[in-house]
Amino acid sequence: MRIAYLDCFSGISGDMFLGALVDAGVDAELLRKTVRELELGAELEVSRVDRWGISATKVDVIVGGVKDLPRELAHSQVHRHADGTTHTHEHGESQEHQHSHTEQKTVTAPEHGHQHRGLKEIRHIIGRARISESAKSTAMAVFQALGEAEAKVHNSGIDSIHFHEVGAVDAIVDIVCAAVGAEALGVDEWRCSALNVGSGTVECAHGTLPVPAPATLELLRGAPVYSGAIAKELVTPTGAAIVKTLVKEFGGMPAMKVECCGYGAGARNFESAANVVRVTVGEQVELRSTWADSSAPARAAVDEVAVMEANVDDMTPQVFGYVIDRLLEAGALEAFGTSAQMKKNRPGMLLTVLARPDDAERLSEVIFAETTTIGLRMRRESRRTLKRRFITITTEWGEVNIKIAELNGKVVNAAPEFDDCRKIAVEHKVALKRVMSEAMRIYQQDYLVLESLGKQNG
Repeated sequence: MRIAYLDCFSGISGDMFLGALVDAGVDAELLRKTVRELELGAELEVSRVDRWGISATKVDVIVGGVKDLPRELAHSQVHRHADGTTHTHEHGESQEHQHSHTEQKTVTAPEHGHQHRGLKEIRHIIGRARISESAKSTAMAVFQALGEAEAKVHNSGIDSIHFHEVGAVDAIVDIVCAAVGAEALGVDEWRCSALNVGSGTVECAHGTLPVPAPATLELLRGAPVYSGAIAKELVTPTGAAIVKTLVKEFGGMPAMKVECCGYGAGARNFESAANVVRVTVGEQVELRSTWADSSAPARAAVDEVAVMEANVDDMTPQVFGYVIDRLLEAGALEAFGTSAQMKKNRPGMLLTVLARPDDAERLSEVIFAETTTIGLRMRRESRRTLKRRFITITTEWGEVNIKIAELNGKVVNAAPEFDDCRKIAVEHKVALKRVMSEAMRIYQQDYLVLESLGKQNG
């Protein structure tokens, strides 16, 4: 299976995604042709830029010969109508930092060249373009996701949503080109890392709001996110909607035979990190142990992990627990503490974090930011992992996932997922140990028998 993996260590926006696609091999002329098909008077400018030492592709939407500026260089005007509705005009706003905006009526005389469009008009613009039906479907799914997020945030019906910034020309171009470019990349499945949403606040039509903005956060439901050291808005609503529409699985980089990769640049050049999103394309592969014969059954897979350790003796237990949660949310494979006797006979904790090597630097920043340590030990080690899969069994209270570990094709361990059992125990006021015991009984009684019969008949 051919897969594409998005590394969103500096967030993602519509133009960053387009840049990564072009850098990974999608023909820029295909995207320019797509823009012409939209008949919106726009064009694409594609250039090479440097982002903290990384050479990346920057894609800009030019409307009427004007290229927008980053948000902090923009100034906004918010107008209130007699009926209490508002709309905003962001002068010089970059497509990297667009915000969708809700309005309860159509504005027929847009100021400063911007327009307020509803989903019906956007569907018409996309529908008349000579692009594939699947690309049209993807583009409309992105806009639908944006509309639903805005409707949820403003407690409004989706039909009453009229977009300003997201309905503007540059955003329509971003989203339709993203759909066409993603199709041209020719992958079977999209996967994505945890998303760095940035931090701080952002100014928009609704005042000063924390990052991520409300619509962005709504779009990122179910996705792993974290807040990095850069006090900027890193994930835009358009970027979040593209991820929500395309991505089927979140997590670390899957095992793959790498074919190509591409870097798409954001508008700013940060002082401490590369403002890029990376896409890696390749064929998914099954990991085998380094000593396994290709014709033999798969044994325990061997891979490499980064191990980070820090001794801490001046931090409260409450904060230590919070740090563990933050590290796991940020993508650590494992994080735990071990009691230790420190210098000067002080009791302390040894913090140990296991991570994918590519995530080590980012997670080390979390450790330094959230703990009192001033030093960190880092090394790489090999680890062996059993092949894992899940099945779902049904108890009298609800469904529970069973995690199954296999070695050489044989089940060597099986256990019910704790969170599933805990949820059932709380909702139905049943003892947790009873739920876990019943889940294993059903698995052993029903599933193992069916699997055994299946192998006999196979």
